[in-house]
Amino acid sequence: MFESHHLRKPTGKSAFSGLGAGEPGNSGQESYVFPMVLGDMKGTTNSLTHTAAAMMPSPIFIWRFQVTLFLVSGFSCCKTMMVWLWGVCLWVFSQSTISYVKIFDIDQNHLTHREIWKCSTWLTIIVPTSMTAYLYLYSHGEVSLAASQPVILYITFALVLVFPFDIFYLSSRYFFLKTLWRIAFPLQPISFPDFFLADILTSMAKVFSDLERSVCRMLHNQVATIAWFEADSICGSHSVAIPLMLVIPYIWRLMQCLRQYKDTKEKTTLFNALKYSTAVPVIFLSALKYHVLPDRWTYVYHPLWLISSFVNSLYSFYWDVTRDWDLSVFTRIFKFNKPTWWSDLLYGQKWVYYWVIGSNLILRCTWTYKLSAHLRHNYLTVFTITALEMLRRFQWIFFRVENEWNKISKSSIQLPMTDIPNEDEKLVDSSDHTV
Repeated sequence: MFESHHLRKPTGKSAFSGLGAGEPGNSGQESYVFPMVLGDMKGTTNSLTHTAAAMMPSPIFIWRFQVTLFLVSGFSCCKTMMVWLWGVCLWVFSQSTISYVKIFDIDQNHLTHREIWKCSTWLTIIVPTSMTAYLYLYSHGEVSLAASQPVILYITFALVLVFPFDIFYLSSRYFFLKTLWRIAFPLQPISFPDFFLADILTSMAKVFSDLERSVCRMLHNQVATIAWFEADSICGSHSVAIPLMLVIPYIWRLMQCLRQYKDTKEKTTLFNALKYSTAVPVIFLSALKYHVLPDRWTYVYHPLWLISSFVNSLYSFYWDVTRDWDLSVFTRIFKFNKPTWWSDLLYGQKWVYYWVIGSNLILRCTWTYKLSAHLRHNYLTVFTITALEMLRRFQWIFFRVENEWNKISKSSIQLPMTDIPNEDEKLVDSSDHTV
């Protein structure tokens, strides 16, 4: 009797369970029956001695296994998509009357939309190529080579990011790493790039969780094995590391708000900190499903999770519209220096605001799905919601940057030329941003 050792559980038992229905890793119920391949029977005298049996995975199982792995790996495509969208933002800023260079306080050697799109093109080529190589090698039995593909990809990206020589846009990479450091350790006044990037990272909380899961599977040799889907394995979907990683971007943003209050004493920053703290119970109450009795989850923690999700979604939506965007003025972001037909379609049009407000409310509610571990077993749904959150953050960027530019424009008009701060005062003054 033959069984593929690549599709074994860590316990050594066969792990052919249904991956498409219910929770992955629920090995108690088999969803597929694998055919027995019997040897040929030649003649009636030797039919008993020449009978051989082998158990092989069904083609349906192999197809579902590979597609699921592709979708799990596909979260790298969402990261690539975010880079593409950032390039679109920079292009719109460059065409409009808004000076994003002044808003982000960056030098003239910054990456333009063309360089961002060049990086996006390389990512679009490299990531799918690595994913395709993984599936090809795995389907042809080269399991060890398949397992090396994501390892090589992650190591390559990390090395390029920290490469110390003056190639691959050194100044921009240094600015990005420095901003990440300031986000993780808010020991200085918070500047606009600090909390702007931190806000974007909250939309990519699932990326932090996926990154930790990927590294865990690499370290425990679970990259190209069925243990990928074992919920109770070291790197399974029931691990306590998942909510811990999901909450990190919100904790960073919370600490920034507290630092802001320390510098400015504005009570608004405390209300903003409260907004980010409402994501914490959503994340941890969801994770409790796998660590408490079913009845206790149904009658105690699930209702609490629903209430916390409702509060977090509406609070975040309210803050987006009234604070981050300040929709009391019509948009200036699409007032191009050289107007086009589509910029005229967007500039100063009320329907733009109706669309943004309505879509933001809906996507704020669906984003709770991603923060909840007990709802994340349907990989296709999670992948779709991740992409939609990237689009929601994409449109958020335009109105957030516009609002900041309106504040800078007002302060420039009201401030006499003799009172313009010098370079030494800029860092301290950067804490005056409303976050």
